[in-house]
Amino acid sequence: MADRSAEPWYPTAAYLYVLHLDGPALAWEYLRRNPDYRRGWLRHRRRPEAAHAWGLRLLEDPARDARDAHPAWFPDHDNVLQLYPDADPPPGAVVFAFWHIPGHKCLIHDGKRLVLLARWPGGCLRLALAPGLADGMAYVHVLRACASAGTLQRVLAASLEQRAAIGETAPAALARSRPTPAALLELHTLQALDAALAGASLRETAAGLFGADRVAESWHADGGLRSRVRRLVRRGQTLMHGGYRRLAQLD
Repeated sequence: MADRSAEPWYPTAAYLYVLHLDGPALAWEYLRRNPDYRRGWLRHRRRPEAAHAWGLRLLEDPARDARDAHPAWFPDHDNVLQLYPDADPPPGAVVFAFWHIPGHKCLIHDGKRLVLLARWPGGCLRLALAPGLADGMAYVHVLRACASAGTLQRVLAASLEQRAAIGETAPAALARSRPTPAALLELHTLQALDAALAGASLRETAAGLFGADRVAESWHADGGLRSRVRRLVRRGQTLMHGGYRRLAQLD
């Protein structure tokens, strides 16, 4: 077995940020690894129409991971909250206050409108801003009608409560619960996919994910560890080649 420990995909610590990504951000992680998309970025980055085939409004640089990239999906994910000026605000109406929104903020123009992305430890909020909305202006928020509207409202309410609990500035250290099995699955899937794209064997991939000692103990011709790694690679390839659309709610 070749020594792969110096390769970028090998250290699991490099993938810990994946544990805190939501669906649209995870979708980007799989899409940006697609070799056809990467070639399309090099050839057609200045052609907005080339992005539509990938479910994007504009092509995004695949060299940027979900911590730095801001892909504009088309159509919007259901958790994008649309803000409009309130045409008839009551006295004392809540106003839009950009600098009072907690978390790291980023404004992106997706070719159609401004989108405000606010991120904080363990959470993310996406706001589509109407052209007439200005700081200090009373506003209304709009949710796209969908079958899961009731569930979506509960998710947004929980998100807003979480933001309020964190406050204007996040503490230097924040206690978090253990990663969910679903989050760990995405971490392992992306790491296994990167290993496969780098030409690593299943056994070499397993050593990076679970450690060389476990591989030495549990790697058998029809063993569970071998099957687990094979399923992770296959899942990553499926998500990379179109399955990411489900994560971004494009289908």
